[in-house]
Amino acid sequence: MIDLRPALFILGFMLVALSFSMCIPAIVDFTMGNLDWEVFLFSAILCLFTGIALILTNRTKDFHMSIREAVVMTLLIWTVLPLFASVPFIYSDLSLSLTDAYFESMSGLTTTGSTVINGLDTAPPGILMWRGFLQWFGGLGIIVMSISILPKLRIGGLQMFKVEAFDVGGREKPRMALISAGITLIFIVLTFLSAVALWLAGMSGLEATVHAMTTIATGGYSTSDASIKHFNSPVIEAIITLGMISGGIPFLLYFKCLQGNFKHLFYDSQVRVYLGIIFFSSLALSGWLVLVTGYSLFDALRYAPFNVVSIMTGTGYASTDYTLWGSFPIGLLFFLTFVGGCAGSTACGIKVFRFQILYAMAAVQIRRIIYPHAVFVPRYNGSKIEQEIILSVWGFFFLFFMIFAALSLGLTLTGLDLVTALSSAATAISNVGPGFGPIVGPSGTFESLHDGAKWLLSAGMLTGRLEVFTVIVIFSRTFWKEGARVIS
Repeated sequence: MIDLRPALFILGFMLVALSFSMCIPAIVDFTMGNLDWEVFLFSAILCLFTGIALILTNRTKDFHMSIREAVVMTLLIWTVLPLFASVPFIYSDLSLSLTDAYFESMSGLTTTGSTVINGLDTAPPGILMWRGFLQWFGGLGIIVMSISILPKLRIGGLQMFKVEAFDVGGREKPRMALISAGITLIFIVLTFLSAVALWLAGMSGLEATVHAMTTIATGGYSTSDASIKHFNSPVIEAIITLGMISGGIPFLLYFKCLQGNFKHLFYDSQVRVYLGIIFFSSLALSGWLVLVTGYSLFDALRYAPFNVVSIMTGTGYASTDYTLWGSFPIGLLFFLTFVGGCAGSTACGIKVFRFQILYAMAAVQIRRIIYPHAVFVPRYNGSKIEQEIILSVWGFFFLFFMIFAALSLGLTLTGLDLVTALSSAATAISNVGPGFGPIVGPSGTFESLHDGAKWLLSAGMLTGRLEVFTVIVIFSRTFWKEGARVIS
């Protein structure tokens, strides 16, 4: 039997935190004279009551979790929180249906950035703040989860980051609390600096705050239907580009910088490859814009890096309609959709380190063909890559693209054309936001899609954000057998 008390206990605390966060948009609406503050107050009371009830009824002195219970807890949090977070969307002036509200909330908490809302320019200020806070909350949550829970579950090679994060001989829980607090502080400071910079660049206070939260969280929710194109400011685009790049770097490295270990940030191979992909992709795209489409060098260097970083980190902002640039830019950006940022960051996608591991394996295999009797060892960051990690990464790639294919086929059954289905599936499982084409492109929304398609995409967002295995494993009969080991 699975003991759900620890999972429900933690879920209760998360609902309490969500209820307090709802007070922020309530205050914004109240001060600006919008009656939606009553909706946020009701939603906050509902979350608070439910959260306290779960806490009081599930307290236990024997607080231990097995692998199965940790997986169930993770899934409970990431499926129940969007349900409660969708209440303001349903009862506000937007009056979204349950399907649309859940889609919007799931997209927010998973930092995907896909939206079903039209008319953001005239939307209630509290709703705009709530969308931004959902992505900020989800971005912070995924960082903490990716360095605490997922490595212990040995998911997709993330166990590589377990030792350096939390295994410190007998002081694991105090160390976890210290790192989580440090990362939260870093997250707040980066958000604050981004907000100040955007405000000085010409945004209003509300716009700067929302965009700062969704930039550092690499989420992409904006306050305008036109996204960043609405502001038409190279300075704002440059600030947001730097913010998105920062969000795609492992936050554990920022924590080490606070401890005086700056070399880790500059010498980490994952960060170097991540920045290298951004640089060379931006260079290639800039060259195309100058030589083929006739852009000036300034405009090419303005638009290319911004959209490369936006797509690769899974942020999903748009400063222009890149689908009009031609086949090569669309192809390049489509493949960058899958790449993602670094492990331990807010960025989505497959993650750079997995490509590094596969490259190391391919290089070793080529050398073995040339020198069949020699011994070659694949390495990552100077350390030997264990066979368990290699198998875990291979399994992740297989499941990731199998789910992508299944999701694409499922979307075609709802009536979508193949291009829209493929790009929608890619943007959902990679948590990017906009797709390609007139319906779900950078200037479109997902509002017109069939309800079945929206539920499929919501499931795709959840699966991609939780690194695939966390969702898929619950469908295994072995998972539900007795004897899973305790992890905490």
